[in-house]
Amino acid sequence: MSDSIACPQCTLQNSYPDGTMMVCADCGYEWLAHAPAEASVVVRDSNGNVLAQGDTVVVIKDLKVKGSSIPLKQGTLIRGIRLVEDDAEHIEGNSDKIKGLVLKTCFLRKA
Repeated sequence: MSDSIACPQCTLQNSYPDGTMMVCADCGYEWLAHAPAEASVVVRDSNGNVLAQGDTVVVIKDLKVKGSSIPLKQGTLIRGIRLVEDDAEHIEGNSDKIKGLVLKTCFLRKA
């Protein structure tokens, strides 16, 4: 049992392989034995261009912003975007007037 992997849930070493999955004999938790080498999510804008951390995007239609009386107008630049971990549909960023935005990528295009 020197090659057994610790269970991510109960941290005990009593696990065994079952096909592509690992199974903990103590708690019954199952997980992927080998995570893919590149498990990152590819984030794309409305035109299919790949977005990266720090890119600048443009809003393609007027959007109402919850909690604000100021709408985001078409053509507004969002500079220095941050990608949301494990979510290909949302980005975080700031406009000149509104801070702390979370936007859907279907309303954005890469500048």
